[in-house]
Amino acid sequence: MPESSGKVIRVLLADDHAVVRAGIRELLERDARIQVVAEAQNGLEAWTKLRHARPDVAVLDIRMPEMNGIELAQRIRQHHPDVGVLILTAYDDDPYIVAALQAGAHGYVLKTASPKELVHAVYEVYQGRSVLDPVVAQKLVTRMASKEQTPSTPMLTPREKEILTLVAKGYTNKAIAAQLHISDRTVQGHLAHIYEKLQVQNRTEAVMKALSLGWISLHP
Repeated sequence: MPESSGKVIRVLLADDHAVVRAGIRELLERDARIQVVAEAQNGLEAWTKLRHARPDVAVLDIRMPEMNGIELAQRIRQHHPDVGVLILTAYDDDPYIVAALQAGAHGYVLKTASPKELVHAVYEVYQGRSVLDPVVAQKLVTRMASKEQTPSTPMLTPREKEILTLVAKGYTNKAIAAQLHISDRTVQGHLAHIYEKLQVQNRTEAVMKALSLGWISLHP
């Protein structure tokens, strides 16, 4: 357990399932040095509450309505760099892991973690350290060790990567068209080609896969 400064760690908890939130809150607040100061059932609500709650650590699920945990993590890191971000999720898929770390999350823990591991993760993130669930860490090591130099997925063109990067940043088709000085129809055509190449069905899946392949980045 980390050294104690006597300060209570203020936590913002975002998960779209009320029962899950209640369980996580109960586990965290068993430790007298952790206080859940705000809860949210979606990413947008969490973002709205963050300024007033002034948390030290934001504990976020990935799959949430309005704004997902990865988008929220990126926004928090950009505008509130002093807030630690811990992803707490049931998903151990490579694209989610890579996307979360690309977004600037300090930690990635699975919901199968023990109460002790979860509390430890909050402390680690609060102190500015990174923490990964052992399962996640092993997957990343395996992925790096077996990464192919020539992926079988067809490469995206520079323009397709440019468009998908803007999609990852939340731009609409109309906004992308204005940014790149092309028509909405041209943007739609590029996205159709991107979906076909990546073998995905929608924008979110395309972004996740491209991030996992290292073809786009959420960082400038």
